[in-house]
Order: sequence, then structure tokens, then C-alpha cells
Amino acid sequence: MIEEKIREQIIALIKREVVPAVGCTEPMAVALCVSRATEALGCRPEKITALLSANILKNAMGVGIPGTGMIGLPIAIALGALIGKSEYQLEVLKDVCPEAIEQGKQYIDEGRIDIQLKQNCCDKLYVEVIAEGGGHTATAVIQGSHTRFVRVTRDNEVLLDEQAGSSDRDDSGDIALNLRLVYDFAMQAPLDEIRFILATRDYNLKAAQESLKGNYGHCLGKTMDRPLSHGVFGNTIFSRILSKTALACDARMGGALIPVMSNSGSGNQGICATNPVAVYAMENENTEEEVIRALTLSHLTAIYIKQSLGKLSALCGCVVASIGSSCGITYLMGGDYTRICHSVKNMIANLTGMICDGAKPSCALKISSGVSTALLSAVLAMEGRHVTSAEGIIDDDVDRCIRNLTIIGADAMCATDAMVLDIMTGKK
Repeated sequence: MIEEKIREQIIALIKREVVPAVGCTEPMAVALCVSRATEALGCRPEKITALLSANILKNAMGVGIPGTGMIGLPIAIALGALIGKSEYQLEVLKDVCPEAIEQGKQYIDEGRIDIQLKQNCCDKLYVEVIAEGGGHTATAVIQGSHTRFVRVTRDNEVLLDEQAGSSDRDDSGDIALNLRLVYDFAMQAPLDEIRFILATRDYNLKAAQESLKGNYGHCLGKTMDRPLSHGVFGNTIFSRILSKTALACDARMGGALIPVMSNSGSGNQGICATNPVAVYAMENENTEEEVIRALTLSHLTAIYIKQSLGKLSALCGCVVASIGSSCGITYLMGGDYTRICHSVKNMIANLTGMICDGAKPSCALKISSGVSTALLSAVLAMEGRHVTSAEGIIDDDVDRCIRNLTIIGADAMCATDAMVLDIMTGKK
């Protein structure tokens, strides 16, 4: 049995990384930073300057802002100043209403918002907001994590100053995970200590259900439920898993005012780590204990991979979350630790290299690719088959496989990340 102190550290880590969020977490982080700067200023800003890292800018350009029918950063920033409350964290804009939207549009039209790329920024997750009004200036900075404020000032007064790490992968207070520890914790932790993970199922399946009430994004989830798709994929566990996962992503990326449970700062990752596991468990009639342990395994695996990959990278987050869901599904199929290691190796051999080109409605397509691979990898693992160390970047040691994945995603793909941003910002 894992000792109590280690269990407490892991539980604290999960509770910090698996939290509710409304809308895409990058524009919500910017709105959160705006709200904190506005609160420090003490009045409605007359001008707001947002200095953003490239990855924040990339992920916030083309995504719907919940409840507004609009996309992108300007409306998120305006609403952050007008109705945002920093105490809501990643649900900062949940009080949005039609009147606020109209005020936000006017705020934008008046030219009060200036969005810039932060020059010489070493952090992939960095938001700096300068709010000016009433003869005063307030500044708020988020760095390293979507809700981690490291500096808040008003004029010459420092209200908060916490030294951030030099990298968004620096979480020195966290317990260092490996896949064996992740598995042992998920299998051994007393159920009452990890029962809270069921909230991920409740949030994210509800998001899928609510998505049916509208036409969000590219309607991939709805399309998977139509006769044409049933003729191709069948009305199967596979098709229902894809549909329930894509539905939640459609709504989130399409700007629905629907909260989801995120993972490591990403709602899509939270959806992808949850819905495939939850739907498979319902279809397979697994027990509640098995559901709790499978969801814990899935979410904690994603958190473990993110420890070395970082919150934002050139690698699509669905790769990470799909690895987690493949582990959870393999367990629900009756797989042991060896089979779960096999599923991880199968996943890494297949999905490594999928680029992140920002948050947007078509993320539902990438999530569906990840979930399809998760199921395929689990089935193959249960047959005792896996990609071997003689092939590509796979290593006999599963943790080394994961490190190979994250080194490529965090370091080797930096040039790809820069090129993606150039392409996105250079469109006419």
C-alpha cells in the first residue's frame, strides 16, 4: 500500500490539475488576468494592454468565447474587465449576459484593447495585463499555469510578487510521478479518497448531453449519431464513445456556456481523459469502483505526462489525454499493469507528432482521432501485442517511452510551433 503522505500529495495534485472550466482555458486565463488587474485598479479600465506568449496567442485566436457567439481574445478581454471575477478562476466569465456582451462590443469598438506578442518570452504560458484608468495603472501576470498569478501591482505598490519558475514545466512542489506509481495509486487508494474523480464524469457527460441542444462547431458529435455514420461505424460502443467525446468538445470549442472538468489546464484534455472511459464503463457495465479507479488512472496518467511536456506545447493535448483514456479503458477491459504499459507504447508509436494549431472547433476531429487510437491500442494490448523497442521511438521501459514523447513535443517541435503561429497570424 502506498504510504499516506504520498497519497495525500497525489490527491492534492489531482485536485489542483482537475478543475472546472467554462470555455477554452487560454482565453479564460487572459480574461482571468484582466479581471485581476481590473480589481487591483479599482475601476473600469480606460485601456487594456495584453502581452501574451506565442502559445497563449495561438490557442486563443480561433475559439468561441462562451455565451457570446464571438471568437477570439478581444471579447474575452472586454468581458474580463466588465463582468469577470478572479475568484471564479477558469469560470471567470460565467456571469456573462446579453447586456455585458453589448457593452463588450462597444468596449472593443472604442479601441480600448491592445493585444501584443510578449517579446523575448521564455515561458510558453505567460499572460501580462496592464490596465489603465482614473489616473492609475495596475498590472497582473499569470505564468506557468493558467491560474497562477505571480505578480500584481497598482501604480508603485506591489500587491503580489511570487517568483515563478523559469519554465512552465517547473512544478518543484509536486511529487515526481512514474507510470508504476500512477497505476499503484489508482488501484490501491481507498475509494473514499478518490471518489471525487466521479465529478469529471458528471461534468463532461453532461456537457455532451447539453451539446445536443445546439449546433456547435462542426457538429461532429451529432454527425456520429446520424444514420450515415451508423452505416459506416455501426451503432456500437466505439461510435458512442466517439460521439459523446466529440459532442462535449463541439460545445466547448463552439462557445457554449457549459462547464467541463479540465485536466492540466485544458478542458479538451479533461473531456478526452473522461468521456471515453466513462462511456466504455457504462456500456461494459463496470462497477462503480472500477469506474473510479479507471478515471483516476486516466487523469493521473495525463497529469504525469504533462509534468515533463508542460502545460502548452507544439504537441496536441489530445495525444496526452488519449494515452490516459487508453490506460483507463485497458483496465476496464481487465488489463493489468503489463497490458496498460502495452497500450501506452501503442499510443506513443501512433500519435506522436500530432501538432497543436490552436484551440478551435476542429479540435473535435483531433480528439476523435486520439480516442479511436486509444480504443485500438487497448484492444491490441489485451491481445498481448504492442509496438516493441525495435520500432521507432519506443523503448522497453515505458517511462522512457513517455520521456521520448515529451522531449519531442516540448523541445524538438519548437520550430514547428513557431511556424504554426506564423501561418496562423499571416492569414489574410
